[in-house]
Amino acid sequence: MQHRLALIFILATVAIDSIGIGIIFPVMPDLMRDVTGASLAQAALWGGVLATAFAAMQFLCGPVVGNLSDRFGRRPVMLVALATMAIDYLVMALAQSVWLLLLARIVAGASAATYATAGAYVADVSGPQERARNFGLIGAAFGVGFVLGPLIGGAASVLDVRAPFYAAAAIAAANFLFGFVILPESLPEGRRRRITLARANPFASFRAIGHLPGLRRYLVVMFLYTVCFTAYPAVWSYFGAAQFGWDGWWNGLSLAVFGIFMALVQGLGVGPATRLWGEERTAVYGCVMHVLTFGFYGLVTSGFWAMAFTPIAALGDVAGPAMQGRMTNLTPEDQQGELQGVISSVSAVAATVSPLVMTWIFAHFTKVGAAPYWPGAPFILSAAIMVAVVLILVAPSRAPAAPPAKI
Repeated sequence: MQHRLALIFILATVAIDSIGIGIIFPVMPDLMRDVTGASLAQAALWGGVLATAFAAMQFLCGPVVGNLSDRFGRRPVMLVALATMAIDYLVMALAQSVWLLLLARIVAGASAATYATAGAYVADVSGPQERARNFGLIGAAFGVGFVLGPLIGGAASVLDVRAPFYAAAAIAAANFLFGFVILPESLPEGRRRRITLARANPFASFRAIGHLPGLRRYLVVMFLYTVCFTAYPAVWSYFGAAQFGWDGWWNGLSLAVFGIFMALVQGLGVGPATRLWGEERTAVYGCVMHVLTFGFYGLVTSGFWAMAFTPIAALGDVAGPAMQGRMTNLTPEDQQGELQGVISSVSAVAATVSPLVMTWIFAHFTKVGAAPYWPGAPFILSAAIMVAVVLILVAPSRAPAAPPAKI
């Protein structure tokens, strides 16, 4: 019962946290044009720079944060991250310079530990056979928050382009208080371990985790998968404005609809899918659906059909939790925090590269005089990379079978 309550606490925390993240997406094109005075194509490039700075700091600091949570516990690390996030959104609401925005994202990236620490928390309180399902519940909780966040952001943008950032700061602060009051510690003193400087740097952590049988392939897959998936937050709002003429409200609505179906798929679909097909095949099937989805968005020219396709697009979202569940089952209990830190860093490297690449492609194909004018070009690149992900996943592997559940 205690573990079940703890899981409810962490899911609620992730949901509230994702509201604060999703609330700013619909207005990023307007904010960047307001601060830089640039065209939509140039504003997208600046948006890519901000996203890259955030992700780069996540990469550098992710293993440190993961190791800190293995040493001092999940609760204090998560609370510090939430407090920093609240301050970051407030700075973004007040900033009149793109350089101040950049500084705020650097600081936020250095302390962005909420999702990775939540993953370690779930690993602490879940048995081996429950982890893929529970990671799916984390994704579902994130999706629920992602539904509410863009809706709130789109509605607030009617008042002012900066109103969503004030709302995000307030929600992040409330999230901090919520966690401070009700979130119990999940890592007992006896399972904590010392921090060594060698393992607290990202590359050393890669080596420590990469030596575990079967994980190297999944780390490569996770990198490529994240490169593809980052196309959504990197260019979706700019894509909607350029391709369909959407404003903040419509961008927010489209993201909210996607969040609804993502939550349904990850909350209700991951458990049955992994029981029926296993974690590896579930990941393959999900990635095949992503190939089709990215290809569709690369070619669609109708906002109606882009929205109507959302339920199909969400079917691929079983892939991420299935891969993460497989990786945790290949990792010793006392390295779960380190694993989540490494996964966070791998994702951060991908998220460092992807926004620059995706926004550059978007800017190239949407600038004045672009021939052809093709706002969906970044999604075609994502589809091509996801084909490579499928090929890696179906290639023969020497990875050991997942250990049996503990009784």
